[in-house]
Amino acid sequence: MGLYVLILAGGSGTRLWPLSREEMPKQFLAVCGNELTLLQLTVKRLLAVADSAHFGVVASGKWRALINHQLAIIGFDRDPVIEEPEGRNTAPAIALGVSSLMSAGAGEDDIVLVAPSDHLISNEPEFKSALDIAVQAASEGNIVTFGIKPTEPETGFGYIMTRGTDSRWLAVDSFVEKPDAETARRYMESGDYYWNGGIFCFRILDIINAYEAYFPECAPIFRESPERAKKSFLASPKQSIDYAVMERAQNIACVPLDAGWSDVGSWDAVYGNSNLDRHDNAVVGNVALYGGHDNLIVGDDRLICGIDLDSMIVVDTPDALFISPRGSSQKLRAVVKDLSSSHHDEVVEAPLSARAWGTYRVLSKGERHKIKRIVVTPGRSLSLQYHMHRSEHWVVVKGTARVTVCEHGSERTADAKLFHEGESVFVPKGYMHRLENAGKIPLEIIEVQIGEYLGEDDIVRL
Repeated sequence: MGLYVLILAGGSGTRLWPLSREEMPKQFLAVCGNELTLLQLTVKRLLAVADSAHFGVVASGKWRALINHQLAIIGFDRDPVIEEPEGRNTAPAIALGVSSLMSAGAGEDDIVLVAPSDHLISNEPEFKSALDIAVQAASEGNIVTFGIKPTEPETGFGYIMTRGTDSRWLAVDSFVEKPDAETARRYMESGDYYWNGGIFCFRILDIINAYEAYFPECAPIFRESPERAKKSFLASPKQSIDYAVMERAQNIACVPLDAGWSDVGSWDAVYGNSNLDRHDNAVVGNVALYGGHDNLIVGDDRLICGIDLDSMIVVDTPDALFISPRGSSQKLRAVVKDLSSSHHDEVVEAPLSARAWGTYRVLSKGERHKIKRIVVTPGRSLSLQYHMHRSEHWVVVKGTARVTVCEHGSERTADAKLFHEGESVFVPKGYMHRLENAGKIPLEIIEVQIGEYLGEDDIVRL
């Protein structure tokens, strides 16, 4: 019996805007003063309990390059992405993930731990102890959910109602929806209710049996080849694992978890999980505060200076600034939805984006220009491509670039040329071109785009 890990890395970037974007959801961000992103912290935590060969990360294919880029930084040496064709909630995602693990060698008696990619757990030894209990419970035929011990009467989480047993885990009476404030207070005082943190542990055979009994529309995924499983995934109803299975099955167990857990679901939660100075301020970046207390100030290179700020949230990014009193950040989701309907690019586009070949950061943009800092990993190259609506000018800042630029149709006879620090290349509109890192250090260039349309979709790849 082996332990496998399935990490769910879907989700969009709304609750931690403007740091999170549709192009950069919160699981790919470093928050609360951490140097590693939430995804990196999750994988690193779980590498202590399972072999990297037993990992799967369920995510959209558009995140594959970013996931592999971030995991390579912490020494993860394989591609763990299990690509979901579209978002269909957690029940189909978990079925697809388990099916992929089985195709890679997992057996029906093996145990799978399912964990979100965007949560914090500060007490890892306590988490490991709870996981040991969960594995034991799962090996005895239980489908396990981890119940987070409440620290406050939170109205933003679903709850698990339990009853005590003589064993190391609890029986589950019911799952309850997000309560009002008074009900949440009663839940917390009773001691029988836990937050539903979305972390599960089960034996593969038991979860297959549960799907066949309670969510048969999705059950064929487990028995099919990877390609047929994706087709069944697309045909499955959009359901959460809680509603599809956990609320209906009889063999559900709850393992209490008191390990400093947070879903980091708002900027107020970020403040609550950050290290505070002697004035109870949490600051990230180039920040100078004079007077004031209880603030969360998040920036980057640009200096942020504040005088007599009290209980404020300030989040500064290269293209957007968010300011709010602490306690109001839960309203941000509705605000971002309104900004999106008004077609603000800042909701979608991230200042820093990752690709299979490296990263790029937008430094400046206007009506007919965009300036980027592009970093290409050694040995990697961008695709052979051309643009219909823009020209590009590249200046090599560091490293050695191998560049091909030619008229359409002559790519087979075009010669690649080397360009070094301080040298530049002009790519006319409509010309085919390719950029490669020909050296052993990261290649850094500044790219200036000029044209009537500068969207990322103006790329014709050959």
